[in-house]
Amino acid sequence: MSSLDEFEFIRRLTKDKQSRAVQQACGVETGIGDDAAVAYVSSGHQLVMTCDTMTEEIHFKRITMRDQDIGYKAMASAVSDIAAMGAVPRFALISVSFPKGTELSRMEAIYNGLYECANRWSVMVVGGDTTSSAGGITISVTVIGEVEAGKALLRSSAKQGDVLFATGMLGCSAAGLDYLLGRQLPSSDWPQAQAADSSFIEQLIRAHGRPNPQVEAGLLLQRSGVCHALNDVSDGLASEAWEIAEASGVGIDLIEERIPVAGELMAYAEQTGKDPLDFILYGGEDYQLVGTMPAEHAIAMQMKFKEAGLQLYIIGYVNAETAGVRLVQSSGYAVPIEKKGYNHF
Repeated sequence: MSSLDEFEFIRRLTKDKQSRAVQQACGVETGIGDDAAVAYVSSGHQLVMTCDTMTEEIHFKRITMRDQDIGYKAMASAVSDIAAMGAVPRFALISVSFPKGTELSRMEAIYNGLYECANRWSVMVVGGDTTSSAGGITISVTVIGEVEAGKALLRSSAKQGDVLFATGMLGCSAAGLDYLLGRQLPSSDWPQAQAADSSFIEQLIRAHGRPNPQVEAGLLLQRSGVCHALNDVSDGLASEAWEIAEASGVGIDLIEERIPVAGELMAYAEQTGKDPLDFILYGGEDYQLVGTMPAEHAIAMQMKFKEAGLQLYIIGYVNAETAGVRLVQSSGYAVPIEKKGYNHF
C-alpha cells in the first residue's frame, strides 16, 4: 500500500465497480473524482438521508465476520434505514478508516462487499473518504434515497386499531453471532470449522453476515397507502417496538404465539438450551421491517406480500390503553417488556 498515493489508492478500491454509463443512467452527473458529487432527483419527491457507522471490535471482529461480509453489511444497514421509510435508495457516500499496515487485499475485500450490496439495490456510490486510523477499521456509509413528497413512512404514526406486523423471521442474526463468539475462530478457518456443523449453523452465520434490507417490502407498504408506522429491526424487536410506541404515544402488545420462529433458530436454541425468544426480542441486526397498519387491511396486505414473494406476519396490536410494550403469553397474561437491545452507551 505504501507505493500508492491517495488517489491511486482510491482508484484501486473503486475502479470498475460501477461503470460511468450505469451511474449516468441512475442520475449521477458527477461521481467519484471531484470535490463533490452531482446527481439528479426526481420531480415531486423528497430526499431521505441516513448514515450508519461500523467499528471494528464493536460491530465486527475477525472471529465474527469475513472482510467482504463486513463491507456488505455496512452498506446493508444504511440501505435498511431507507427501506424503513418506504423510500428508494439511490446514492451512497462511503468513508473508511484503515489502520496503517492493513493488507491491501483486506481493504479490497471490504470494498468488494460494499459495492456488491450497493449493486444489489442499484445504489450508486458517488464519493466518500479514505483515511488511516490509529485504531481498528471504521466504516461510515451515508445513503440518500427519495420518496414521493409527503409519503415517507414514520415510526410516529401508529394508531389505535392497528395491528403490528413483521416482514420476516427475527433472531437468526443474533444466534449466528452467539455461535461465532462461542467458537472464537478466525474467519479464515471457518470453511474447515463448519464442515462438521449442521446446515442450520451456516444459515445463522449468513443471517448475521449477509442481512438483506427489505427494500421491496418497504416500497410495497409505502405504495399501498395503508401502512402507518414503520421501523427496521436493527436492535431487536423489543427495542424497535418501544421506539414505535414512544414516538406514536401508544402501547404495543406482542402476541407470543404469533411471533414466528425460524427452523434454524429453533434448532440452535434446542442445541444450546437457550430461549429463541431472547434472540428475537433483544438480538437485532435482522434488518427486517416492523410496523403497524389498520387491522381491516391486514389480510389483503398479506395476500399482496405473498403475490410478491414476500412475507408478512401479524405479531401484535396497538393498545392505546397502556404505555410501553407488553408480551401477551399463551396464558393470556401480559408481561411488560424491557426497553433493551444493543446500546452503545
